[in-house]
Amino acid sequence: MDGAVPQAVALEQATVAFRLADARVYTAVERAQLAVGDGEFVAIVGPTGCGKSTLLNVAAGLLKPAAGAVKIFGRPLAGLNRDAGYLFQADALFPWKTALDNVAIGLEVAGTPRGKALPRAERFLASVGLAAFGNRYPHMLSGGQRKRIGLAQVLIRDPKILLMDEPFGPLDAQTRQIMGNLLLELWSADRKAVLFVTHDLEEAIALADRVVIMSAGPGARIIGDWPVPLPRPRDIFEVRLQKEFHALHREIWSVLKSEVLKTYAQAGAG
Repeated sequence: MDGAVPQAVALEQATVAFRLADARVYTAVERAQLAVGDGEFVAIVGPTGCGKSTLLNVAAGLLKPAAGAVKIFGRPLAGLNRDAGYLFQADALFPWKTALDNVAIGLEVAGTPRGKALPRAERFLASVGLAAFGNRYPHMLSGGQRKRIGLAQVLIRDPKILLMDEPFGPLDAQTRQIMGNLLLELWSADRKAVLFVTHDLEEAIALADRVVIMSAGPGARIIGDWPVPLPRPRDIFEVRLQKEFHALHREIWSVLKSEVLKTYAQAGAG
């Protein structure tokens, strides 16, 4: 990628540390170097507790690194990242609001009059296949349907960057694949920069342009960065059958496996 073009997200030797109750300092992530280009889809994979979500929170401006720098489109990040939309693993829907109102609220809190917000919310509900579900409350919807609403809730604000933290983690395997295809369809129409955290290596390869691997913590580091040469558009159901997919999976897993085993060994020792 042309170095003269600012990256959508750039972590430059970012170190994240926390002070524990006994005054010791715990280093979660050490000297992370990561760049996500405008329109690029990057997935982060690593063992449990290695700091994947920590890096996402740094990119969101929710955490300030103890050392290093964070730049968004070439500008140092100070405070919250206003260019980013964040989709969490847990639902962020208001249970007392309908699906339509949950989508519209992202515009309303930014000052858009309700009369203008609702028609746009209807269009975004239709874009995620829920045009007929606008008057339903979250408890009346399936897990996959709630994730669709959450996605519409983030996209309606038209962020330049999508930060996604295990967004499909709670879903069953079939629904995860359906949501993956929906995400790719919406992303291909707009090509926002995406930083996607997952434990699922297959999901990462199927979705992303690049897969970044983190080591076991503490002091987790980025230890690998693989481009995904699979052509687009992709179908999540079909791409996993390709020999190129399996070859890349074997190559990345050969590195990731040892880090996963380190994490389990540390847990056992504790």
